[in-house]
Amino acid sequence: MSSDLESLSEATSGAIGSLVSTTILYPLDTCKSKYQAEVQAHGQQKYRYLSDVLWEAIKSNQVLSLYQGLGTKNLQSFVSQFLYFYGYSYFKRLYLAKTGAKSIGTKANLLLAAAAGACNAILTQPLDTASSRMQTSAFGKSKGLFQTLTEGSWSDAFDGLGISLLLTSNPAIQYTVFDQLKQNILKGKQNKAEKGSSPVVLSAFTAFVIGAISKSIATLLTYPAIRCKVMIQAAHDNETKEHRPNVRRTVLGVVRSIWRKEGILGFFKGLQAQILKTVLSSALLLMIKEKITSSTWVLILATRRYLFLTKPRLKSS
Repeated sequence: MSSDLESLSEATSGAIGSLVSTTILYPLDTCKSKYQAEVQAHGQQKYRYLSDVLWEAIKSNQVLSLYQGLGTKNLQSFVSQFLYFYGYSYFKRLYLAKTGAKSIGTKANLLLAAAAGACNAILTQPLDTASSRMQTSAFGKSKGLFQTLTEGSWSDAFDGLGISLLLTSNPAIQYTVFDQLKQNILKGKQNKAEKGSSPVVLSAFTAFVIGAISKSIATLLTYPAIRCKVMIQAAHDNETKEHRPNVRRTVLGVVRSIWRKEGILGFFKGLQAQILKTVLSSALLLMIKEKITSSTWVLILATRRYLFLTKPRLKSS
């Protein structure tokens, strides 16, 4: 029971951290997604730089449209991170209990993180697809969640699922690197700490730095797949079609389109924006998670104790 509560604490703190970081960085995420979704055709492109997306919103008086799909993105982000952190924490504890090992090696950590990511991707793919379509819609023309999900067939809601499963390697790499760096840092601090002192935890700055490093490594290794996924899930409304030819929503179709029109460098279009957004987002997420985990744990224990004490009273009444 205590291990389940600890997994619940990890999941809750991770989800809250994701919710806050997603909201803060959402305008940057919208600009990044619209920039990534465009394919250069005949040497012409609507967005030459990431800032062009921002200027379009300003010139058309649609600055608030930079937040289109925020509710769906927050829902997807919260559910996704909760499921991921719960699964990751649960699988780690199950592995240690079954093997009797005192720690988890790098290979096992990668496999456990990938398994948690795969479960999460399958369960949250419709929300992920809907949020991507809403973000990449023309400014001021984004549809609601229900309308976005029901405008096509049910299978359309799972656009990009295959590549999403492939991209489970991204958080797997990220959290494995983060955990390894965290363990090394805490081990060094624990050796310096006096016996009987309070448990050693990461400072907010240290958690931010190693979160940024771990996400940078994961993003560099998986970016071509990230861009293909954005293009597969992008909205194909009338305004977009004027500037971008319709692209088959398959991995092979997108890869051929990028290769034919942009060359090999096209697979890395928007890499700087992706790193900026994801590094800041993940670093904020992990920093917030590290700082509120203990508070979340205390709150869960207090809630459990309250329910345990009030349960007999309810029965007696």
